[in-house]
Amino acid sequence: MARSHLTLAALATSAVPGLDVAAARSHTRGEHGDFDAAVLHGRDGHRLIVRVPRNQGAETEQSADLVALRALSTGVRSRLPFDVPEFLGQTPVGGTRAIVYGYLHGEKFQVDELTERVGLSGSIGRSIAAIHALPTAFITDAGLPQQNAQECRTAAIALIGQAADTGHVPAALLRRWEEATDDDALWRFPPTVIHGGLSADSFLVSDDAVSGILGWSGLRVGDAARDLHWLLGSRGEAAEIALAAYTAGRGGGADRLITQRAMLYAELELARWLMHGADTHNQAIIDDAVAMLDGLVESVHSDVMNPLSPSTGPVLAVSDVEAMLDRTPRAPLTRDHGSAMHTDSYDQSDFERSEFGDLDDADPDDDDTAHDDTAHDDTATGPIESGRQA
Repeated sequence: MARSHLTLAALATSAVPGLDVAAARSHTRGEHGDFDAAVLHGRDGHRLIVRVPRNQGAETEQSADLVALRALSTGVRSRLPFDVPEFLGQTPVGGTRAIVYGYLHGEKFQVDELTERVGLSGSIGRSIAAIHALPTAFITDAGLPQQNAQECRTAAIALIGQAADTGHVPAALLRRWEEATDDDALWRFPPTVIHGGLSADSFLVSDDAVSGILGWSGLRVGDAARDLHWLLGSRGEAAEIALAAYTAGRGGGADRLITQRAMLYAELELARWLMHGADTHNQAIIDDAVAMLDGLVESVHSDVMNPLSPSTGPVLAVSDVEAMLDRTPRAPLTRDHGSAMHTDSYDQSDFERSEFGDLDDADPDDDDTAHDDTAHDDTATGPIESGRQA
């Protein structure tokens, strides 16, 4: 049974000495959500958010997020053009702990909105570039995960192998992905600091600019392309604008094949969804993943497919990835990606509908938007574009 907002407010006063709560409202997402959460209004005018994990997976995620936020020191945060949640206190409760954070102001947006919000697309690109430009030393000092290029490649290969073992991935896609992971040129890149779980739900925006980024549990050193793959689900020129702003923001620090790896990661999200279904023995999820994998094969062979380079043959175009990502869950349950802190993330009923979208429980009279919390197809496909010469 979900904890009430009043109970959560009482826990917050135990976690933050001197906190005087004037009002509170529930921010818990459904009966099957991973967190009990509430937004609090202090008498001093400040807002806070308190969250209590409901299961071990949520507790693990929250712990990782807390380590990341502590690693993001004042000096590191000063390099970022947006706000990051601030840890304010914690208190034990029922074998776990309630954690209180500062509430970040801003609105959420849908990926499709980027078509009409060119300025926001550019701000998103620059914000991601700022994360990737952070010095890696603080990651090492905090003991956060680090992956070099070869380890990123090995992780992708492992995921492909696990998905292949289910017998549900078309042979054409397996060949396509294996060709990408076999290409040495595609995996020559300098690892950077990455958020590790970016999606549209990670961003808070104000006046068409990024005001805050949530969900830092995946913070690490790794492949910058992991933070870009979700952009391929935007419409029109939004992705191109964001990627151009990102490249400019990196000042030449982005490798030339980062978009191709981002496309690969976007396609592998389907493999992650399939693996989630297999791991949880949920046939509905497996069937949904299989349908999307079959649709991906069709997209690869469609007439609208455009080659990115005449020397590499046809590849999946951004427009093809867009349609696929519209139905792809935005984050795997492996907790490999962080979820938005201001949401009670992941509701099992939503999994059954094959969607991961966040559901806010905001007060409509509040000016601030609440935030999250075995047959194979042997048809040949073109490879992910790489530096390999044909």
